[in-house]
Amino acid sequence: MFADAAYWLLLAALGLTVGSLLNVVCWRLPLMITAQAPAGFSLWLPASHCPQCQTPLKWRDNIPLISWLRLQGRCRHCRQRIAVRYPLMEGVTLLLTLAVSAIFPCGPLLLAALLLSWLLLPLMVIDAEHQLLPDLLTLGLLWLGLLANLLAWLPAVTLHASVAGAITGYGVLALLAHGWYWLRGKEALGLGDAKLLAALGAWLGWQPLPQLLLLASIGGIGWALMARLLWQRPLSAALPFGPFLAVAGWLLWLSGNR
Repeated sequence: MFADAAYWLLLAALGLTVGSLLNVVCWRLPLMITAQAPAGFSLWLPASHCPQCQTPLKWRDNIPLISWLRLQGRCRHCRQRIAVRYPLMEGVTLLLTLAVSAIFPCGPLLLAALLLSWLLLPLMVIDAEHQLLPDLLTLGLLWLGLLANLLAWLPAVTLHASVAGAITGYGVLALLAHGWYWLRGKEALGLGDAKLLAALGAWLGWQPLPQLLLLASIGGIGWALMARLLWQRPLSAALPFGPFLAVAGWLLWLSGNR
């Protein structure tokens, strides 16, 4: 019983820590890609600091979720509000980590499930906020999927199906993107979406890709209609497709590997 409690506490701490790291990625990586970051700025430097007053955070103010709650969502120094997205990301990562760990027993398949979940989260957030799908994340997810199949971590997918899924996923959306641009003279899908579908194809194989695209499209249309009804958002407004691909791919992967 003590061992079980220690196992879940360790997983909870891991989920919160990873969530804190994902916050760093979601904030810093778009700045680096769009060349808005100052000199010497990277994923690791400078150390964590208040985005308002730039004061470096002490360790006690940088404990995932707990510090934000203890400080009531404000910086200790300038008292400016700290966005709720930070504890939200940490909380969601915690819940995802615990949920995935409840589904899969400890082993390679659990590690694969956690890595997939952790990489899809920042892709969703960055695409929703900036309409960007960074190569660092999409290609990292792609190579991890191929490696997991090479090591036989994913019993539901063969290596050949994984490679075919990556090629098919990229090819389908890249052709659609170029075809739409040729017909209409404007971009509807970015190649980041094609790279994300290639990565998901590496994890799923090629067979589930039509179902994935169908689910993602239904989700995107449903969200656009809801946004129109609730917030009068024009149906013609740009809608990032990455979050819908990510959710559909994650659900299909979970259902196929349980």
